[in-house]
Amino acid sequence: MPKNNTTQTTPVFLLLACFFVTSLLISNIIAGKLIALMGITLPAAVILFPLSYILGDVLTEVYGFKRTRLIIWTGFAANLFMALVFMVTIALPHPEFWEEQSSYAAVLGFTPRLVAASLVGYFVGEFSNSVILSCLKVKTQGRNLWLRTIGSTVVGEGIDTILFITIAFGGAMPLGTLSGMMVAQYLWKVAYEVILTPLTYLVVNWVKKKEGIDIYDTKVKYNPFDLRV
Repeated sequence: MPKNNTTQTTPVFLLLACFFVTSLLISNIIAGKLIALMGITLPAAVILFPLSYILGDVLTEVYGFKRTRLIIWTGFAANLFMALVFMVTIALPHPEFWEEQSSYAAVLGFTPRLVAASLVGYFVGEFSNSVILSCLKVKTQGRNLWLRTIGSTVVGEGIDTILFITIAFGGAMPLGTLSGMMVAQYLWKVAYEVILTPLTYLVVNWVKKKEGIDIYDTKVKYNPFDLRV
C-alpha cells in the first residue's frame, strides 16, 4: 500500500515531467529524418520516443495514475502548441532575400494529418500504457516490475504505432509497406523497453527511495479527462 499519498510537487517529480515532455517534443521534431538501422528504414524519432514511455512507466509506478495523467495531458498540450506555432511560423511571409524557407518548412513543417496522427497515437497509447501498469501493480502487489513495464509497453506502443501510421500514411502507400512500417517500428520500440529494463529498475528504485513514496492505485477511476490529483 502507499507509503505516502502526498500530491506535493517535488524537484524530482518536476525533473521527470520535464524530461518526459522534452523527449516527446524532440521526437516529433526529428521524426522527419529517416535512418537506416540494421537494414531497416525507420524515422529518427525511434531513438528517443520510446524514452517517453519509459519515463511514463517511472511516473506511474512511483506517483500513481492521477499524477501521471496530468503529465500526459501536459505533453499533449505542449505537442499541439509546438505544432501550431511551427505551422503559423512557416505560413508567415518572408523577405525575398531569405532563401531558406523551403528548408525550414521541410524540417519543421507539420501537416494537419501528421499533427492529428501524432496527437491521437500519443494520447491513446500513453494512457493505455499508464492504466495497464497501474492495474498490474495492484494485481501483482508491487512485484515483478519488469512484467508491468514491458507488458504496458507491448500494449501502449502497439496502439500508438498502429494509430499513428494508419492516420498519417493510410491510403498514401501500399498496405504491405504500411504493415512493414508498423511491425518494424513496434518491434524496435518494444526491444528498446526490454533492453533498458535494468535502467528502469535503477531509476524507479532511486526515485522511490528519494521521494519516500510508492503509490498503489487501489481506488482510482481511470478517466483520462478528470484532471484532479
